Amino acid sequence: MHKMQVAACLALLAAFAGVRAANAGALEEGAERYRPYLIEGVASALTGARALRERAAAADLPGAKKAWLSARAGWERSEVFTAGFVPELDAQIDAWPNADSGFHAIEAKLFGAASTDVATDATGLVEHLNDLHGKLKDIKLTPQGLLDGTVRLAYEVGESKADGGESRISGTSLDDMRNNIAGIDFAYHTIFSAALNTVDGKLDEMVTNRIEQLEAIVATPDLPHVNIADLRQTSEELVVALQSASAKLGLQRPTLEAQAR
Repeated sequence: MHKMQVAACLALLAAFAGVRAANAGALEEGAERYRPYLIEGVASALTGARALRERAAAADLPGAKKAWLSARAGWERSEVFTAGFVPELDAQIDAWPNADSGFHAIEAKLFGAASTDVATDATGLVEHLNDLHGKLKDIKLTPQGLLDGTVRLAYEVGESKADGGESRISGTSLDDMRNNIAGIDFAYHTIFSAALNTVDGKLDEMVTNRIEQLEAIVATPDLPHVNIADLRQTSEELVVALQSASAKLGLQRPTLEAQAR
């Protein structure tokens, strides 16, 4: 009887190891499927930044603002990746709340001071985005780093961006959150959902449900109509669900601090 129990335990361990190995392979494949989305988002940001530099040089304030908004949308869709993998470029491109470079330094001049005197900052933004875009085909996209980024961004949506948001001067904080959530949705369902569903379908359903709730909460005409309490609670529930999913996916439990992976 003892030998049978040992054999059963070994069989279970072997099966568990097999599931983890299969999940690891699926997650790696998912990370590669995420890469084109990431490249497209950063390329969109780079195109917008180049147009911003051109319009600002022509003293075209409305055109420069429009280009800034376009660049911003591409960047916000990519934030699952940026802080965890390229923190030094992230700090140069999207420094906040200390808006001394990148998007927010330009935002303050365009939208706050109604000035197109942003040549130096716009050139820096183009250079940094171009540098990042050039790295994306070869950079190692780890499932751990992408899960860390998904969790960090989910938390940031509910906590850091709720009260007036990140882009207060331009008034685009609601769009920031929408694009962030779109990035979270794409990353989760491209990389993690199928693997989690094989081991815990209910938890996969919970994560999907919380993402859908966030999407519904920010589907309002303007930021004042966002239910901040619901946003924070749903964000926190999504973070907890994703942290719980990590062990089932064979990954480390994500923290809320950005760190390179």
